[in-house]
Amino acid sequence: MEEISKPLRPQEPIPPYPYKEEEVVYVNSEGPSRLAGTLTSPHKGCPCPAVLLISGGGPHNRDGLILGHRPFLVLADYLTRRGIAVLRTDDRGVGASLGDRSRATSEDFAKDALAGVRFLKNRTEIASDRIGLIGHSEGGTIASMAASRSSDVSFIVMMAGTGLPGDEYNIQFEESIGRALGESEEVIAGKRAIQERVYSALKSEEDLTVVEAKLRGILSELDPPMPEATLEQALGRYLSPWFRFSINYDPGETLKKVKCPVLALFGEKDLQVPSKGNVEAVKRALTSGGNKDFRVEVVPGLNHLFQTARTGLPTEYGKIEETLSPLALELIADWILEHTKVN
Repeated sequence: MEEISKPLRPQEPIPPYPYKEEEVVYVNSEGPSRLAGTLTSPHKGCPCPAVLLISGGGPHNRDGLILGHRPFLVLADYLTRRGIAVLRTDDRGVGASLGDRSRATSEDFAKDALAGVRFLKNRTEIASDRIGLIGHSEGGTIASMAASRSSDVSFIVMMAGTGLPGDEYNIQFEESIGRALGESEEVIAGKRAIQERVYSALKSEEDLTVVEAKLRGILSELDPPMPEATLEQALGRYLSPWFRFSINYDPGETLKKVKCPVLALFGEKDLQVPSKGNVEAVKRALTSGGNKDFRVEVVPGLNHLFQTARTGLPTEYGKIEETLSPLALELIADWILEHTKVN
């Protein structure tokens, strides 16, 4: 049998590491969930600043494994070498972490994040007043939720976090990918009309059985018709607590309540969370809420995973050797160190 070659990932760190690494477990009693992860901390300079990493949509392990890349492993290694402790965990219900994901929403994941902050506050090597959150994609939304609810969060970094309301963002995402794939404006407009009807049904306060019936009616109008198995899968996603919450959620309203320093980064070639619209929404919300310390920046040439990209299409992610742009890594670390230095 021909051996399948492993994709080249030159940024992945190879042990032994020049810092401490510890397997940890803590509990979110509100979940209920039991989170297992890895805490890396520098040998010197403690108590030191710390960050908790928060993954995007869908189940992820502590390394953020996607298409052979381990972005959270690379990010944790880089930050710890720069003197910042990093806690990264398996999402609830993934790997060594326990908890039911089936009925969980972003709000539940924000509670998991705050449990991580409480865990870090009790560690002697961590400066309890310099603990922040770094969230990617939906993780950025979760980070802002957690920060709006707890003064224990000293700063947040949003990597491709949305600023637009849920229904607007989902339409934007589909149109962005469609245009990149060469779909005609007529096709895109037709898809948008269906999406708007679906989201309108999901945003209603009617009984779920009524909503499901409406969705079946809308989706049955598709030409060509959707195969039965695909229809059931689509309904399962639309009717899940997570999706219904996301469609109704406006991250801008939460960002108005975030008073700690914020770094919001977007990739210029991101097709999943396009900078256009989201950048303006994030700036508008933070300004409206009176936040005096935030930076919103579009990083040239980067895709949704913050890789240096050619097209930005998801089909390109696994083909790129780079896991995380060195420019983005340096930008994040420099900003955190500037905001956590001891005067």
